[in-house]
Amino acid sequence: MRPTFLLALGPALLLGLSACAPRTTGPQPTVQTSTPVNAVSFYPSQAGLAWSYLPEGEPTASVPYVLRTLGPNIYAGQTVQALQLTGRGADQTWYRTFSAAGVQLLGLRKPGVNVRLDPPWLEYPAEGAWKLGLTWQGQSNIAISGDDGRVQAQGTLNYSYTVQEQRQQDTPAGKFEVWVVTRQVSDTVGGLFPATQQLWFTPYVGEIRTPEGLVLVGRNFKGGRQ
Repeated sequence: MRPTFLLALGPALLLGLSACAPRTTGPQPTVQTSTPVNAVSFYPSQAGLAWSYLPEGEPTASVPYVLRTLGPNIYAGQTVQALQLTGRGADQTWYRTFSAAGVQLLGLRKPGVNVRLDPPWLEYPAEGAWKLGLTWQGQSNIAISGDDGRVQAQGTLNYSYTVQEQRQQDTPAGKFEVWVVTRQVSDTVGGLFPATQQLWFTPYVGEIRTPEGLVLVGRNFKGGRQ
């Protein structure tokens, strides 16, 4: 029997992308190129970076979601990088490690909910591994707890990725050379993540389209080798 905790926490609510309706006040400006970052890594993670996103197909005048790198944090006893998504009532933080060996997700948190992954979820491969047809997959144990630290649900998560193509992609933030990746996810705790999604990734810039269907509309840094 699925825990009632998860019945109240569907995928959209957990990810914070549809939990609240857009504010009725005028749209906020998207993030502009202003943060002085001397060098951006292949998988951007420097503190102070910011990206703004809109759901695919929404007018560019809409209120954006903003993703920011908060810098080093301690999570599950490890030093990680924290990235926070806010906007339209959303407030979610991901805890990741970044290296030339890839990007790993250790867990995520939103008010009242903490989702821990063990072993970490490999979201992106080693920098030199990218090629057409590349695949990677894995399995993580999931533990969902509240602010009091009590585990409310446990299960497993299986994921797989396939690099489908590399192409030029026009977006509201400009034209990018993107890797097109299909991600498939299944879990035993109620479907916390979209089962099948497509994402677009550009080295030294980040996600142009997120697995949740958000498309880049602005950023505060210049991608590319410095």
